[in-house]
Amino acid sequence: MSFFNTLGPQLLRFYRSLNRLYAESARGAQPAWIASYLDQGKPEGLITYSRMKRFRDHLPAVIRPDIIPTSDGMVITELDSVPGGIGLTAAMSRAYADLSSHPSALAPHRLEIVGGRDGMIKGFAAMLREQRGQREGVIAIVISEEARDYRPEMTWMAAALSAEGLTTYCIEPREIRFTEEGLLLATASGNLPIGLVYRFYELFDLPNIPKGELLQYAVKKGWVPVTPPYKPALEEKSAFALLHHPALTPYWQSELGQELFLHLTAIMPRTWILDPASVPPSAVIPGLSIGGRAAMNWTDLAGATQKERHFVIKPSGFSELAWGSRGVSVGHDLPQSEWAAAIDSALKAFPQTPHVLQEFHKGRQYQLNYFDPVTGELRAMAGRARLSPYYFVTGESVELAGILATVCPADKKVIHGMKDAIMIPCALEPHVEHSQP
Repeated sequence: MSFFNTLGPQLLRFYRSLNRLYAESARGAQPAWIASYLDQGKPEGLITYSRMKRFRDHLPAVIRPDIIPTSDGMVITELDSVPGGIGLTAAMSRAYADLSSHPSALAPHRLEIVGGRDGMIKGFAAMLREQRGQREGVIAIVISEEARDYRPEMTWMAAALSAEGLTTYCIEPREIRFTEEGLLLATASGNLPIGLVYRFYELFDLPNIPKGELLQYAVKKGWVPVTPPYKPALEEKSAFALLHHPALTPYWQSELGQELFLHLTAIMPRTWILDPASVPPSAVIPGLSIGGRAAMNWTDLAGATQKERHFVIKPSGFSELAWGSRGVSVGHDLPQSEWAAAIDSALKAFPQTPHVLQEFHKGRQYQLNYFDPVTGELRAMAGRARLSPYYFVTGESVELAGILATVCPADKKVIHGMKDAIMIPCALEPHVEHSQP
């Protein structure tokens, strides 16, 4: 468990360093191309808003990496600061803990759930209280239509938080009322002041958010805080490419320290921004080689053999294609012509939706049993796992509240977005040293 317990604070340091790198680039203290990449495809109004001085030090208070266990260790494929699964993991952690409290054939041992039975609820509540500060008012979890599939789990979570003494509502944006005194929520008990907005919508979806501009205005005026902050630069997969860029190595080593820098570059796959700009004949794409030869342009990648193209192409962020498995192309899983077309498409999309190229790491196999609700029997399945730990930031403290495991059939290359999967909260193995979840 030491890997997971230390990862949260490490990722907060990464976010803080990324935030500083972007800010310094925007004001000219670092190369301008850094901010240019992170701002690519975003409306100028949102960029200006995100750079406001009052938001300068604001960071995501929920950190959820997607981790693939491989035969060589753990690999982080991306970071999510607006993650789904919070309510699902909380509910399942409670259910499995209660089930195992009375040993049976299904649960012969008492499970020590990572984070504890109510770790997700208590951790989320502590984070929300910290973000609200001394303000009076309820917590409003605002969910967009785009994110409607997550409404049931966050409605459950709102009820669980309220039971903990933190009055919380899961609402649609149109339910917010705007007054000169602040934001109100109309309820059966009357109009209640909103003390904090938890943003459960992606920033690319802002034009479709009813009253979205009014909400931004209220946050700018200090009437109500919002978390995660309106900082699209911190929600880009391009950040991995910046971590691995050789020109930025001195910055990362200075900010993170040599040990953490080496650790993060080992567990975050090498990533490149698919920029269609020409590469001079005397230059190469840093760190990218095909068949043992340094790549000088993206056409070298298009002609790679199946064994040479163990890469993934995916939107960097700020797009409806950037979450789930939408927009993902796995190189060695595609015919050569389709792979070349995926590269071409990604390069053409750069002005509006930058894409990244990332090394593909194959997950190790696990054997699991699952309950088949159709037959009422336990069935065995070989699968590959994605581990999603949830970290909640409270001040300088970063707490691991739970880990959701998603296991898909072994023949699936992409774990995101699969309809057939085993989902389960992680627990510590009984009667052994707590070294693995």
